[in-house]
Parts: sequence; structure tokens; C-alpha cells
Amino acid sequence: MNKPTIWLSSPHMSGNEMKYIEEAFSKNLVMPLGPNVTGFEDDIRKYNNIKGCSCLSSGTAALHLALILLGVEQDDEVICSTFTFSASANPIVYQKAIPVFVDSDFQTWNMDPYLLREAIVDRIAQTGKKPKAIVVVHLYGMPAQMDEIMLIANEFEIPVIEDAAEALGSSFKGKRCGTFGEIGILSFNGNKIITTSGGGALISDNEEHCRKATFLATQARDAAPHYQHSHIGYNYRMSNICAGIGRGQIEVLEQRIEKRRENFLFYKKHLEPIQGITVLTEPSDDYYSNHWLTTIFVDRVITGCVSRETLRLGLEKLNIETRPLWKPMHLQPIFHNYPAYTNGTSDYLFDNGLCLPSSSNITDEERQRVVDEVKKLCIS
Repeated sequence: MNKPTIWLSSPHMSGNEMKYIEEAFSKNLVMPLGPNVTGFEDDIRKYNNIKGCSCLSSGTAALHLALILLGVEQDDEVICSTFTFSASANPIVYQKAIPVFVDSDFQTWNMDPYLLREAIVDRIAQTGKKPKAIVVVHLYGMPAQMDEIMLIANEFEIPVIEDAAEALGSSFKGKRCGTFGEIGILSFNGNKIITTSGGGALISDNEEHCRKATFLATQARDAAPHYQHSHIGYNYRMSNICAGIGRGQIEVLEQRIEKRRENFLFYKKHLEPIQGITVLTEPSDDYYSNHWLTTIFVDRVITGCVSRETLRLGLEKLNIETRPLWKPMHLQPIFHNYPAYTNGTSDYLFDNGLCLPSSSNITDEERQRVVDEVKKLCIS
């Protein structure tokens, strides 16, 4: 008899979400505006110690608006982490701009500052102009080397957008991910550390960015008694119902982070003794990861030919959901013709890395089951 499925990263309700949802229903505030939206924005601002927040329909929508706010237009170049989900790069193409992909360092798996500098210098030499923006991703909750990246960005006066979709609650040198650059992006998709079922946010210390984002997200309607539009707008605003879910979720965010980090420590303790398996860990005390997903690197030479795929397929047969690491953007069919500055790191990680079940509602028994089955697959 098959055992129940252990999910990679499932939603985890607090119990208070319904309070905010029922209040919205009782007052007939079932719309993309309302007190839950403004309340959730206040919560996000306070948590991240920033001045501005605009809650939107997705993290992708937030990134798209961020590019618009920074003036990215057709044929502009935007530097982007290559080791990420396609949502980090797609909005660049929405603007008919050109993504320029930069590979990762092996410590954080995030954008390599040395390659970033190389890419900027080379793009200026080739095109005669500097890239319009830099999109840095904090992968799986692990902060990027933001001190080095910001030094380079400031030197060349290129604004930074932080894709912190996976990194709510993570920090670098005590500062929250998403608050270093000009604009930060959050995601509340169903698999994230907290969820609004689907949704995201644009955050910034520049309140005007957030005011403009909200304006554009509500079809860019001008201040007039009739429907008048002087700009192209979008239907990107978060609904009052979804924001109610978010308000209940953010109340327990610290608990969710604590459990995800506990998962990481459990896996690290029990899996790293296996020859050839390494768990992605903070390089130093400067880094604080929410460990949204615990990820491992499988060296098939050391394991004796047990590969990432051996583990994935073996666990799949046992109803344990895992996932390969992101396939780099420069290897994706849709993006392979765009400029890329690579060092082989993301290719290597994609071939050999695996995400383990990391839900904040995973049970001790389920977590032990994952470890036991990984050990069996590595020994057999």
C-alpha cells in the first residue's frame, strides 16, 4: 500500500486567515481594494522596515512594474541571474528588452559579483551603453552577496531590483533581503513561506515607486469622475480576499521561518554524513536564510554513481515529492540566444542538485521518512 504523499512545499494556514476573509465578506468588500490590502501592506512595511509597499496579483507582476518604474524599454539590456525561475526573466522580455544572464558563485548559488562586473564592462564595450537595471535573485532563501553586488551597481550607477520571491525573512548582515536595491519583489504563491494563494508585492524605501506601482496596477486610471487614462495600465492589484489570507499568514511568519530552518538543520545533520551529499548552508554569520527549501548537492563520483536523478526517481516512486534545482535561463530554449556570462556553476548545480520536502507543516515522521529513504537509495 502506498504511503501518503510528502509534498515539496505545501501551504500552511494559521487559523486566523478566515477572520479577515469573513470580515471582508460581511462588509461586501470582495474587490481588489479594501482594508485587508492596506493592512497587509502595512504589515509588510513594518516587517521589512521600509517605507513603501504595493500588494499585487503576483511576484511576476511586481517585477514587471519594477522594470517599468525604472524606465526599461525596448532594446534596453537588463542583467539577470541565470540560475532562477523563468519568472525572473520573463518580464524583461515583456518590455521588449534584452536579458543578459550572469552565472552564480558556488557559495550562495546566487549572482557572482565578479561575473557581474565583467558583464557590465563588456556590455558597455559592445553596445556603448550600460545595462538599464540588475535583477538579483535570492535563491531558495539564501541571500546573495549584496555588499559586493551593491558596490558594483553603485559604481556604475545601475539600479538593482531584488527578486526576493523565495527570501521573505532572509537577511544579509542584519538587513532584510529585498531592501538593498531600489526595488524589492516578494511572492506569496501557494508554495512560498507564506501565501495569499497567489500574489506578490513590490517594496521600496522610495514611496513614490510604490504609489506609481499601485496606480499602474489598477489600470492607470487618472483622477477624474469618468474613466480617463493617460498611461497604459495593468490589472495587477491584489484582491481584498487574498490580502486577508496574507494578514493571517504574516502573523505567523517567524514561526514558519523557524520550522523551515529546523527542517534544514535536520536534513543537514542526517544527510551530510552520507559521502557525496552536501546541504546548501550559509557561508558565514553574515547570511541568514529562511531556508524556504532545503537543497542538496549530490556528487555522483563520491556517492558511487548515485545521482540527483537516482534519488529523485526513487523518492518519486515512494510518493516523496522532490524537484531538481532550477534549469539556468541560458540553457532554456526561449532564452538561449541572449547574452550570458557563465562559469559553469549553474549548469553543474542543475545537473546535480535536488530540493527536498521543506513544508513548514511537514511532520517529524514524514521528515524522518525522507531521510531514511535517501539513505536506502544511497546505500543500495
